[in-house]
Amino acid sequence: MHHDIERCVRAVQSKDARFDGWFFTAVLTTGIYCRPSCPAVPPKPANMTFYPSAAACQQAGFRACKRCRPDTSPGSPEWNARADAVARAMRLIGDGVVDREGVPGLAARLGYSTRQIERQLRAELGAGPLALARAQRAQTARVLIETTGLPMAEIAFAAGFASVRTFNDTVREVFALAPGELRARAARRAGNPSAATGSRTPGAITLRLPYRAPLNPDNLFGHLAATAVPGVEEWRDGAYRRTLGLPYGHGIVALAPRPDHIACKLHLTDARDLTIAISRARWLLDLDADPVAVDEQLRTDPLLRPLVDKAPGRRVPRTVDAAEFAVRAVLGQQVSTAAARTHAARLVTAHGEPVEDPEGGLTRLFPGPAALAGLDPEALALPRSRRTTLTTLVAALADGTVRLGVDSDWDEARARLSALPGFGPWTVEVVAMRALGDPDAFLPTDLGMRRAAKALGLPSGPAALTAHAAAWRPWRAYAVQYLWATDDHPINFLPHDEKVPA
Repeated sequence: MHHDIERCVRAVQSKDARFDGWFFTAVLTTGIYCRPSCPAVPPKPANMTFYPSAAACQQAGFRACKRCRPDTSPGSPEWNARADAVARAMRLIGDGVVDREGVPGLAARLGYSTRQIERQLRAELGAGPLALARAQRAQTARVLIETTGLPMAEIAFAAGFASVRTFNDTVREVFALAPGELRARAARRAGNPSAATGSRTPGAITLRLPYRAPLNPDNLFGHLAATAVPGVEEWRDGAYRRTLGLPYGHGIVALAPRPDHIACKLHLTDARDLTIAISRARWLLDLDADPVAVDEQLRTDPLLRPLVDKAPGRRVPRTVDAAEFAVRAVLGQQVSTAAARTHAARLVTAHGEPVEDPEGGLTRLFPGPAALAGLDPEALALPRSRRTTLTTLVAALADGTVRLGVDSDWDEARARLSALPGFGPWTVEVVAMRALGDPDAFLPTDLGMRRAAKALGLPSGPAALTAHAAAWRPWRAYAVQYLWATDDHPINFLPHDEKVPA
């Protein structure tokens, strides 16, 4: 979008928050860059130039605006709607791969050379993988500076910097403030001067996760709460809480809907996992979606329009671990939500790694493929055919025959899943929708879908419904959420009829 100058200028002049994350405005006269919705007086069009990423702005010598904090805007929805190499690379960078494995590790995961990845990212984003990862490290450092009392040296290494000097130089360059000044400024803004001295709850990090409005929390949090596995997930005090398995340790995240953001509280055993924990929380709640674009497309169908107008901004509830969701999808085949939870809880109790929850309530991580590799099928209270499906899936995930993650090629993953015994179209598509994040995944054979379609006057047969849904592409996964919402099922409501606080 940053090449469409007139459209960008109009968005900036109208302070349109819908375009935050789509592009960034660099002001030639001040040397700063902003999000489109910056509350400051818009500069003259002649003084604006536009970039596709914060990293490109920083690489061009611009520093982040202190008022609109462009580094905290939602991510570009393009990376979630595409499956090409650039989109997959951006999802991997967001997941911290460059910091852990370097650019060669990123390229190897994508099956390209480092030169090819560098060239493709520069062509589309104006910055290479190292610059993009650096921008992410700067944002992680800012969160730790402003929300924790950690010493600056610990923050530097937790954010992924190789040295304290590099950390100091980067923070000054990106934010035009030294780390100490950034912490003091945040404390003054919060009206809590003591925060500048580091009086924060040890191990707890609180922050706001931005999103593009509108956001309907009912099906999003209702689905997560209704399917929560005891010990791994829970709904408590208006927040969804769950354990996280992370590269350097484990964590517990609490996510609560608010009118203009998602309140996020993290307990991490290792602060180096902050970036990936935030990335996975955003992915879980589909916070980088563009609901305006989605809803506009779905409204073109007169039969869907009333559903969209009634409760716009539905998201697709996803997962923090694709392999976990695939296992749970098999456990949930042809059984009730309650039965699926029971089966999953038994696996967790038998094979999940124990964790300590500082607030009590959560006790274990969901077991990964390696922990389940020695699973005794006779110990599973499942039909024999489903035992075979589960053990075959676990073996394929453990040996890499099936790879599921943010870097997955959606078509290849579908083909490999379809080759496994017991994986029919419904299971494959629900994994594509909620684990892989394909916005066009579709479930025409789902009973709830067919029931809703019939009630609305849509074709209810799988083939006819698929043909009709061609007009909803590439957002059929969101159409599924609207159709499911017509059912009186707990997944469609905030638990205990709780509403978003005013």
